[in-house]
Amino acid sequence: MPQVVLTIGGSDSGGGAGIQADIKTFSILGLHGTCAITAITAQNTLGVQRIYGLPPEIVTAQLKSITDDFSVAFAKTGMLHSSEIVVAAANHLKMTGIPFVLDPVIEAEAGGRLLRPEAVEALKAHLMPLARVVTPNIFEAQALTNIPVRDRESACLAAQKIMEMGPGAVIIKGGHLDCTDLLVADGEAVLLPGQRLAGENHGVGCTYSAALTSFLALGDSLKEAARKAKRFAEQALSGSMRVGKGVGPVSQAACLPQAGQHASSWRP
Repeated sequence: MPQVVLTIGGSDSGGGAGIQADIKTFSILGLHGTCAITAITAQNTLGVQRIYGLPPEIVTAQLKSITDDFSVAFAKTGMLHSSEIVVAAANHLKMTGIPFVLDPVIEAEAGGRLLRPEAVEALKAHLMPLARVVTPNIFEAQALTNIPVRDRESACLAAQKIMEMGPGAVIIKGGHLDCTDLLVADGEAVLLPGQRLAGENHGVGCTYSAALTSFLALGDSLKEAARKAKRFAEQALSGSMRVGKGVGPVSQAACLPQAGQHASSWRP
């Protein structure tokens, strides 16, 4: 039986990020992906044109339907849009005890606000204390902490402030700096170096957090899951496709395991 994972987030009509990127990542890593859609976006490679947030009771109904049937090994949250949806997701995750990755999606890479300003405080109050790990980029880390992240020292300060909000761990992604991620957990700070690659980056953040969710569901330690997710996202970026007029989406298919290789043995 494959492991079942869950993504709670928004739909990207352009197919590059959000729920679509998550499900593709889950599938390529050999897991069964389920989803609770929080918002429908009119979105393409040029940006986000319209957002329709779903009523929180519809989000809760989706979550209940999933957990009534499936045993979910791990979950992730992405675009939550409103404070009401944040609370609905937090309530269900707390009730079920499902461990999860919190990807604090605030703005789309190609442009467009995805989390209302008032929902940031709800995220910090209701969801952050429940998260196994939080995965902000440097701009999201600043939005959560009011600390501008410009170097390793300021990244450490932001990470410590996020840890004070109650999550089990934090990974500040360094793609907008020197491509070195900072993992803080159990009183230890670990640097995860990467490399800057040529390619289009639409959906790379969602792909990373979905891969991290997948490897944690498959039993990897947080450090190993973070290392493998980083390599997975780099490979997806290197295989990105220029399919529209704007920033092209990453290609999770670039990470397809060789024939006969199980996802749990995937290596970067």
